[in-house]
Amino acid sequence: MSGPVTTEMSRTSLSALEAKLDRLIQLCERLRQENRRLREQESGWLRERTRLIEKNELARTRVEAMISRLKSLEAET
Repeated sequence: MSGPVTTEMSRTSLSALEAKLDRLIQLCERLRQENRRLREQESGWLRERTRLIEKNELARTRVEAMISRLKSLEAET
């Protein structure tokens, strides 16, 4: 059973495979872009976290200094 029917079936199968590969390539590209965007977002969140930790540490140091000053003022009276 070779001939025009088999050749047409092969062309149809090949076209279907080509369409699936095109969709797969598009999906890979979309996932690559999303992955890049998520990595950039993660990097931004990490920078923000570092900034907030530093800010929190500065505030803690200032509060501790104020408490120390208040205690020394209290001891003087």
